[in-house]
Amino acid sequence: MNRNASLRLGRVKPPPAATDDPRVRVDIAHLRALETRAKALRFLPRQPAHSVLNGRHASRLRGRGLNFEELRGYLPGDDIRAIDWKVTARAGEPYIRVMTEERDRPTLIVVDQRMSMFFGSVLNMKSVTAAEAAALSAYRIFDQGDRVGGIVFTDDKIAEIKPARSRATLSRFVAILTEANAQLHAEAPKTDPIRLTDVLRAVARIAPRDHLIVVLSDFDVIDAETERLVSGLSRRNDLILGLITDPFAKDLPRDLSLIISDGALQAEIKTSDSIQHAALREFASSRLAQVLDWQRRFGVPVLPLTAAEETLPQIRHLMGLGP
Repeated sequence: MNRNASLRLGRVKPPPAATDDPRVRVDIAHLRALETRAKALRFLPRQPAHSVLNGRHASRLRGRGLNFEELRGYLPGDDIRAIDWKVTARAGEPYIRVMTEERDRPTLIVVDQRMSMFFGSVLNMKSVTAAEAAALSAYRIFDQGDRVGGIVFTDDKIAEIKPARSRATLSRFVAILTEANAQLHAEAPKTDPIRLTDVLRAVARIAPRDHLIVVLSDFDVIDAETERLVSGLSRRNDLILGLITDPFAKDLPRDLSLIISDGALQAEIKTSDSIQHAALREFASSRLAQVLDWQRRFGVPVLPLTAAEETLPQIRHLMGLGP
């Protein structure tokens, strides 16, 4: 089976698309209501001992950068690590570089709302879990005093919101996210979806360095170029990957007829066939393994989020903040 294929379900369909069911689609009111609850989260460099962001599993969050203020003569008690040795050599006396912390840090929240995300077998659609995690992150980071922007992408569109320390920009991000989520429906025509690789190229253009970047996706259709971009972004920024999954692929029933597509070709697979059933499970687990391997190789923290459970308690647990 092609690793880059996209799983599209035939007879299996998500729950009826009731507009008032927040498990299927989100609305502005639902996401806005998360702002108060988001205060339970923490995206600052100092993390609880059991947080996946604290450096035990990946590189520590670096936080805000430093701005150069001035050069001045060394005074007793100054940190000798701040001495500018080149200036000191020219002047014949010690000088230090005075740095101050940036007032805020730009954050880019990248949210996948492609059709591969419009599925859920237990509680939420994956698209809903991603939208909730994005809103929680955006509200909390904005409350910490940082600039917030984002990229919301569907099968055929990429919407970019440049980071700003602005309530209007935050509201625009949430509105665009809600609009993209509302466009998902089971009868949507099959298209060749935008690749995550193309989205990450846009991320690299907007956030060349010293950003906090949060990517929330099921990482459908990834390749060597995706991996190269993840590696590059992680070297120049604080990168967090939110891997959205559903237990359906892991516990695949044996009486289904599925349509597998790579965007161009399609094939029908029956899960009653033991070989095909095993291949499908391998297909799902290999994607999970590849993303988790980025954590080991590139020091990128991965937050595995399942659509089968409520979003906020999962994030709190992963950040070592309790249930």
